[in-house]
Amino acid sequence: MVKRSHGLLRGTGIQPRPVHGRLKVRDLVEEHFLAYNAARLREACELFSQRMLRSNVTVGMSITGALTPAGLGMSSLIPLVRNGLVDWVVSTGANLYHDTHFGIGLKMFRGQPNIDDRELRKEGVVRIYDVLFDYRVLLETDAFFRKVLATPEFQCEMGTAEMHYRVGRYVRARERKLRLGRVSFLAACYEAEVPVYTSSPGDSSIGMNVAALALDGIGPRIDTSRDVNETAAIVLDAKRRKGKSAILIIGGGSPKNFVLQTEPQIQEVLGIKEAGHDYFLQITDARPDTGGLSGATPSEAVSWGKIDPNMLPSTVVAYVDATIALPILTSYALAVRRRRPLRRLYGRRQEMLERLAREHRKARNRRH
Repeated sequence: MVKRSHGLLRGTGIQPRPVHGRLKVRDLVEEHFLAYNAARLREACELFSQRMLRSNVTVGMSITGALTPAGLGMSSLIPLVRNGLVDWVVSTGANLYHDTHFGIGLKMFRGQPNIDDRELRKEGVVRIYDVLFDYRVLLETDAFFRKVLATPEFQCEMGTAEMHYRVGRYVRARERKLRLGRVSFLAACYEAEVPVYTSSPGDSSIGMNVAALALDGIGPRIDTSRDVNETAAIVLDAKRRKGKSAILIIGGGSPKNFVLQTEPQIQEVLGIKEAGHDYFLQITDARPDTGGLSGATPSEAVSWGKIDPNMLPSTVVAYVDATIALPILTSYALAVRRRRPLRRLYGRRQEMLERLAREHRKARNRRH
């Protein structure tokens, strides 16, 4: 005789209704994403909407992979920012560079991934898997960045958040002039005063153009230490205001580490007493067993002090292509949550940085 389980079969039974053509995204997620990675995506949507988007939670987001060339900036990232669902961002420079194409009136096109790349090169067409665009798009975007970054306001030392905020103002002005609507994620972050950082500022065409200007002795001088401290200050400020810190990770790579290293910076390096981020949500296709940071799990992050160990049951990793998961996550969140007031953290950077410095000095004095 089979022994009955004790509480193990109390979950909802699997008996979905048939899918039909009038189904909304929210209903699709809640009623039909029942198992495997579909279930993890449902859990991700629920964690993001029900807990991470509470009024006392500051949400940081990292983005990697070629999302903006595929239109995810317009479809998903801009709505997240404009509705107050993301408060600060760490992005690859490439995503911001390709986002700028749209904001200055340049076009990208759907194509096929199996075109002969030798033929594309001969015809002056660039390919990002199945996204195609004219080589002149790169040249015109490079020219835009060099012209903007050569203006007087950029002839100083600054962090990447300040550089992106100032560039975002120029992109937004171009959007308006060309009557493009809202197509640039960088411009949307400028308007919402959402600080946008790049963890590797030299690793993109934006960084390449900064470097080109440096050969002529002009352009911004990027202070990466300011970025490290500003992002840590944002997290500490959220906690000291009796709130919580949540991290939404789209992809992996260096931006993932940069949003998470804020807690080791606070605890390990600066010696300030803290417990770790409260919520961790990652959408990725990276495996954990290769040892890379992109696939590192929330439980591994606990061992570094990046995640509060008491909050580990509230973490979710969904192994889903971000180009599929991000629009679903965004649609679900907008369906179940009200718009949150914009935190406008960009304007509070210096205030938060000063708090971080004060607490660091107190911690240092206690150690000595």
